Formats: sequence, structure tokens, C-alpha cells
Amino acid sequence: MLILGLDPGLRHTGWGVVAAHDQHLRFVACGAVHSDAAQDLATRLGGLYRGLAAVIAGHLPGEAAVEETVINRNPLSSLKLGHARGVVLLAASHAGLAVHEYAAKQVKRAVTGTGNAAKEQVQMMVRFLLPGSGSVGADAADALAVAICHAHFRAGRARIAAQIERGAATPA
Repeated sequence: MLILGLDPGLRHTGWGVVAAHDQHLRFVACGAVHSDAAQDLATRLGGLYRGLAAVIAGHLPGEAAVEETVINRNPLSSLKLGHARGVVLLAASHAGLAVHEYAAKQVKRAVTGTGNAAKEQVQMMVRFLLPGSGSVGADAADALAVAICHAHFRAGRARIAAQIERGAATPA
């Protein structure tokens, strides 16, 4: 299963694709879609949508995982991030992907073991968990972390479903 991890941002939206099979993860690709701050908001959001649509068409993931919005102290920044996040969700939904959302602390905990990890810790653990990824930028590393988080939760849900299935198949 190919999982597309997305870290929304208006200036830089990180994306990362991970192949997940059972408990095994493999790096596929990563990058970021950038927008020009000199352009108007609608143009920037349109470019973000087109960039993500191209990433999805190029890699054909089976599911997407998106980091939830962190509320900033600056309300205008939070609003702009919300616009970008909406476009990220729309692009994945329009592509027919099941979209799963995770809080930032949940992503950090799944990758580093603590919900308060620094960005550098997340990047280091992404390189450790996905050896083929090499040195990636912060936005792409965050997106790969979201994909890793989803892969872990997805595998856990599959194990639980299998246990339930075995339990239901066993006569009482």
C-alpha cells in the first residue's frame, strides 16, 4: 500500500510517499509544493492544488494522511494555514483517496516516542526509519512522518481486525 503523507502549509506543503506492507516501511519519494508569497491567495491555493494533483497522479497512492492544523498565535497565519489545509484535503479527496488526519503530537509520538519532539528529532528518526530517504527538508520530513504515523496506526487496526475475525471464527 502506498501512503501519501501531507504536511500542509501555504508557503511550503510537504509531501512524502511511503510503501507500507505489514510492519515494513520503504521510502518511495518526497518533496514540497511551494507557492510565491508575492501572488494573491487564490493563485497560491490553485498552484498548491495543481502541484498536489500532479504528485498524486505521479505516484498513485492508495491512502492519504494529513497533519491537523496547529493553531498559531497569529490568527491570520492560522487562517491562511487553514486555507492550505483545505486545499490539501480537497486534492486528496478529489483523487478518490481515503484521507486520515493526525494531530502533530500524535505524529511526533509515533515517530520519535514523544509528542514534544523537536523538528530535528523528527527528521533524524525519519532518516532512521526510512534509510533510503537520505537527507530531506523539514517539510518533506514532516510529511514522511505523517505517512509513517498512518502506517503504524493502519497496521495496528489491521492486527485488531484480524484478532476479532479469529475470535469470531472460533466456536464458543
